[in-house]
Amino acid sequence: MENFEPKIVGFLCNWCSYRAADLAGSARIKYPPNVRVIRVMCSGRVDPAFVLKAFSMGADGVMVAGCHPGECHYIEQNYKAMRRFYMLKQTLVAMGLEPQRFELVWASAAEGQQLAEAIERMTDNVRRLGPLRWAENWADDPQREEALQHIVKEHEEALEVIS
Repeated sequence: MENFEPKIVGFLCNWCSYRAADLAGSARIKYPPNVRVIRVMCSGRVDPAFVLKAFSMGADGVMVAGCHPGECHYIEQNYKAMRRFYMLKQTLVAMGLEPQRFELVWASAAEGQQLAEAIERMTDNVRRLGPLRWAENWADDPQREEALQHIVKEHEEALEVIS
């Protein structure tokens, strides 16, 4: 575990967080290369199923990053992301996942340094926790996978009511 380098999936908002990551790169601000960035148009478009899929495919951590509340380019979609995040985080913790493995970060396009620091902090936290190996744990019991699919369906129904 000494050489463990976590795999973190980062869903970054096109208008703010992705641009902050771009700014960090062009300003040569160093941060760990552990985050595999997936650009989404808005943090509000990050479906809980995307997060569950990332964990099930081997991610040790997932970060969702978007515009600051009140500054969303799609009016209030980052508030939707916030509601989804807290609901999903509660479910993941109930399933035995450490809370540090799933983070929500706000970063404007001008906050490359802050985003880099958030990535570094999350990488250090997940590195201390060690590998998740969630896919291996789910593979040994098909009933767990059915339970996960049931949870996803329940959240989709709940999110439809909220939306």
